[in-house]
Amino acid sequence: MELEVAGRTVRLSSPDKVFFPERGFTKLDLARYYAAVGPGILRALRNRPTTLERYPDGVGGEWFYQKRAPKGMPGWIPTAHITFPSGRSADEMCPTEEAAVVWAAQYGTLTFHPWPVRATDVDHPDELRIDLDPQPGTDYADAARAAQELRAVLDEFGGLRGWPKTSGGRGLHVFVPIEPRWTFTQVRRAAIAVGREMERRMPDRVTIKWWKEERGSRIFLDYNQTARDRTIASAYSVRPRPHAPVSAPLRWEEVGVAEPRDFDLATMPARFAELGDVHAGMDDHAHSLDALLELARQDEHDHGLGDLPYPPEYPKMPGEPKRVQPSRARREPSP
Repeated sequence: MELEVAGRTVRLSSPDKVFFPERGFTKLDLARYYAAVGPGILRALRNRPTTLERYPDGVGGEWFYQKRAPKGMPGWIPTAHITFPSGRSADEMCPTEEAAVVWAAQYGTLTFHPWPVRATDVDHPDELRIDLDPQPGTDYADAARAAQELRAVLDEFGGLRGWPKTSGGRGLHVFVPIEPRWTFTQVRRAAIAVGREMERRMPDRVTIKWWKEERGSRIFLDYNQTARDRTIASAYSVRPRPHAPVSAPLRWEEVGVAEPRDFDLATMPARFAELGDVHAGMDDHAHSLDALLELARQDEHDHGLGDLPYPPEYPKMPGEPKRVQPSRARREPSP
């Protein structure tokens, strides 16, 4: 069948294929969902190189991340050339129209993972993204409490405004639009500074410890989500869980009140029709990281707090501490 999406015709094969057996949602339901929230998800993806998380046979089947633009992609969908930490590069899908999202849904894309950069400048992020990830023994309510303190930290260090959203699971994401003046390394350094300040204010509730054995029952502020080629599910993305939840943009007064399960493939279109995109004004702002980078400098100068470990697939980075989990390091013999 064919769907009309913002002036484009998108062909949909096997529209009755069931993607979410628990709820009975089909590929057609998925495509119609993305058409319904089209202006919102396009705002989140526009001009951004985007990795596709694809489930061709639905949530019960095999899945993969598609980083390179799919073969046969229509010529009206542009690409952006990005470079990975390994030095290799690729051309990624770079949505500029709502129909591009529905086209990707035709190929089983549930979740869209945009880079925090625009196609015009792929080396300087224009978003500081903070991932509040509940660890065992914590839940969404703990993430919501941490988010409220995070809001205060952001305001104190540079008057930054964060835009919160559910992850689609138990966590919360807060995106801060920034001027595209800093490298991935500098933006990651700002995220680490935020995390350390959060640890000081909420030592029993928040951690930035990279090794799981050190985190305890606290919310993990995943600073490495700001590293190059690490991405976070976009606003309005459907998440691959049986009940088809979505990553829902929130107003600050909803944080801790609304529950993640309130937002799914069936309920979000009605919310969007009523409220529109509650993050619509996000691109009207572009903050400075100067205050957070000064905080990072003070942490290093006054407290000896330098860099933290990168993800395991990264090459060894300048100034990075030993990439060995603490329990293993204690067992290794001294030289």
